[in-house]
Amino acid sequence: MDKRERFLHYLRNEAVDRAPVAIFHHFTERNEWLKGLRDEAIFEKNIDGHRKAREKFDPDVIKVMNDSLMIMPVDVSFVEKAADLKNIKPPVAGSAFFRKSAELTVRSFACYEGNEAVRYVTAFSPAMILKTAFNLTFPVLLGAEPVLLQLTREDPDAVAKALDIIADSVIALDEMLVKECGAEAIYLSVNNQNGYFPADIYRKYIALSEKKVLAHANSLSGMTLLHICGYKGLANDLKLYADYDAAAFNWAVHAEGVSLSEGRKLFNGKPVFGGFEQTGVIYTGSRAELEKAVFSILDDAGQTGTMIGADCTVPTDIDDTRLEWVRRACEKYAKIHRS
Repeated sequence: MDKRERFLHYLRNEAVDRAPVAIFHHFTERNEWLKGLRDEAIFEKNIDGHRKAREKFDPDVIKVMNDSLMIMPVDVSFVEKAADLKNIKPPVAGSAFFRKSAELTVRSFACYEGNEAVRYVTAFSPAMILKTAFNLTFPVLLGAEPVLLQLTREDPDAVAKALDIIADSVIALDEMLVKECGAEAIYLSVNNQNGYFPADIYRKYIALSEKKVLAHANSLSGMTLLHICGYKGLANDLKLYADYDAAAFNWAVHAEGVSLSEGRKLFNGKPVFGGFEQTGVIYTGSRAELEKAVFSILDDAGQTGTMIGADCTVPTDIDDTRLEWVRRACEKYAKIHRS
């Protein structure tokens, strides 16, 4: 199978010649994230990272890592009470953020000329966007309740309205990236790490905007991947996402303590991906240790409807040759189980 055929078989829970691999990492440092609009050097570093990574690993799934832009900027500096949230104005079509997002996407995809894999762009949930805006504007003091959580307790309907406004901008951005910039599908990142929002609030007020973005992503293609963003010390309650309508699901197996096979049951038999922790063996293990880990993941989850991935992004400075080791381990496992 070629990369595209194998991936489509994976999404349909059909037999594959080997499990595909989708392990991602950022191309800029954490202190450079979100600064691409103001710093052209960081923006260029972000794009060039795709080219350098491909020199060592030609991916089974292409995903633009948009770290220099990443979370959509939203001004919340004027917010004093929950009712003020109705006046937020996220970026819209034609804005600098949309223009730079288009440029980053087109130029990053150009690094994968000749690779037939399916092409994804990352979208972040409205809640993640709004939470980031508040955390940057009103840093959380030790022991204090975050401002956004205070506003949610004050007026959850106002917060839901703000999230709906942001959702419209996320939808417009996704539409542009798919219809004009070469993307084929959306990789949607959501989270409620460590129960930031109480579960009842999340289901009633937060999930609405996420499901709106997800439904639109599904209308663009039937290949939406849902990344439930968590990692060591920042786990999610996976039950919050059991009714989300994605083509495949990824979560932090190690942070949440839910294996791929267990999660598959929770997500109604849908395809799953993951298995590796962010650091540990994927980052520092020997080739033999990596192979053993791949075999363990596939022994648990099987090869059908399983893609090898990680809890979240692996370290920025990882040697991309290690990802090729993972792919070779998948090939070896498949060969053993065919014989």
